[in-house]
Amino acid sequence: MRRRSLAAAAVVVVLAGSTAAAAQSAETESAGRVARNIIYIQGDGMGLGQRNLLRLALKGKRGELEMNKLPVTGLVRTLSVDPDEVVTDSGAAATALATGHKTTNGKIGMDPDGRPLETILERAKKAGKSTGLVTTAQVTGASPAAFAAHVPSRDLQSDIAKQYIENTRPDVLLGGGEDWWYPKGNPGLWPDKPGEESCSPYGNLVERAQRTGYTYVRNGDELRDTRANRILGLFANEDMVDYGEDGVGKYAPRVPLQQMARKALDVLSKNPRGFFLFLEEEGMDGMSHENNAHSVIDAGRALDATVAEVMRFVEQHPDTLVLIGGDHETGGLSIEDYDDSETGPEHARQDGPFAIPGSSQQFAVDWTTHDHTGADTPITAAGPGSSRVGGTLENTEVYHAMRDAAHL
Repeated sequence: MRRRSLAAAAVVVVLAGSTAAAAQSAETESAGRVARNIIYIQGDGMGLGQRNLLRLALKGKRGELEMNKLPVTGLVRTLSVDPDEVVTDSGAAATALATGHKTTNGKIGMDPDGRPLETILERAKKAGKSTGLVTTAQVTGASPAAFAAHVPSRDLQSDIAKQYIENTRPDVLLGGGEDWWYPKGNPGLWPDKPGEESCSPYGNLVERAQRTGYTYVRNGDELRDTRANRILGLFANEDMVDYGEDGVGKYAPRVPLQQMARKALDVLSKNPRGFFLFLEEEGMDGMSHENNAHSVIDAGRALDATVAEVMRFVEQHPDTLVLIGGDHETGGLSIEDYDDSETGPEHARQDGPFAIPGSSQQFAVDWTTHDHTGADTPITAAGPGSSRVGGTLENTEVYHAMRDAAHL
């Protein structure tokens, strides 16, 4: 979840399979029902361009992503209320989604004046529901943090970790960011990159979490084998995605998002009162910052597999509201015909070619920036209350849709 800049992209696209008739049918089926469970799935940095890239590259012209098969589709406005910048960062965007209030860039779970805002996760907790934060970013990164912490700066990640285990206490915490949990001199399991060591000023927060009832797991095997009902898992020193040098990194989290999601669903669904779960794929944002479309596709493939995992759960638990969105768009990504003459330095932001499954055609990706843009982001949804996110809406309205659907 890297920094943003003033950039804008305008895209007008209607996602396939998202008709008004389908939305009306979904609302009829869920009318009068209360959402016992809420699952908010975020492709960080996922705009319309990223979703179309994934569909073309993974499914072809006539195929469809799992995330696009949900019956309700909307467009979400993402701009913050920062006095100096129009385009949002992840902290302000996630705070709007989590609290129903817009704020200034960099703040986490606070209004522009620094006052804490109650989050949808905290409301779910008060209602007796279980809660979870799962991400391939740092688990204390801006987006998950906005649902369970209140700090004036997204950079205060050890403060966020401390608030997790002392105040909001999500039942499941899975992701990267081990650095912020260990004191200086204790590198933990995952080695720091030279010159990039971060540390906790509050001592060993992993041990403190364990003393308060969390079971700590360090890899996929330990996550699979644990039977604990309160889990802290840290699977990288920073983000779980390797961005590499000069944008040539690869998407290869040591613990797949799908596995983390499966465990979270197993644990949280034990609660008869239901749960709130935030699931995030960070690689799409990070690789869009790097203008690395190949790895955006890899991250999107993992996200769509996770969506399929979630929807299998929903088949058995139809009282679940599922929303799939992006906090903002990153990179100004657009799809264009591939032209092999556009390969010189003046075309450095053209990425490709990419094959289209089931076709002899190829396409290219064009980038306009390495930063965030002000483009609207698509949202798809299913389950009780899902019709609330149809059409064009502010990101704050997503919070109200979740709250109303679960009567929180």
